[in-house]
Amino acid sequence: MNDTHPPTTAAAAAAEDAERLIAEYRALPPGSDRKREIITELDANAQALPFLVSVVADAEEYDLARVESATVLRVWPPDDPDLRRRAGRALLTALREPEEDLVRQYAAMSLAPYTSDPLVAMALDSTARADQDPLVRDSARFSIKEAHRLQETGAGGP
Repeated sequence: MNDTHPPTTAAAAAAEDAERLIAEYRALPPGSDRKREIITELDANAQALPFLVSVVADAEEYDLARVESATVLRVWPPDDPDLRRRAGRALLTALREPEEDLVRQYAAMSLAPYTSDPLVAMALDSTARADQDPLVRDSARFSIKEAHRLQETGAGGP
């Protein structure tokens, strides 16, 4: 048997899945709940992380898709230092949106892996102390505790 196609690696399959799901996401109407489902399907797909960063940073995106993206970025922070910095900054952008309390809450809750960036650490600290929304304050406090735990265990990343 002479197979001219190279075997599909796991990384190639993940990239194909991410491309397919991202294309489907972009074709959907703005408020479609399928967008949230697609973000959930992209969970743990490292190829999708740049896309998830863009979703969480975009105030025009569907709020529940942004919430799911923030959650994925908390659980699966990028290994690449530049992408990790961009993810932390995207979460900060979401945290600073005064009209989006649920998105702000999840952004604050998701910042723990990104506190090696001084800007993230300072914003998280001031949010935990002085944000007007008590749920956002509590989420920031959770992130600060989680950041300390990650640092103690060495799982905090770069």
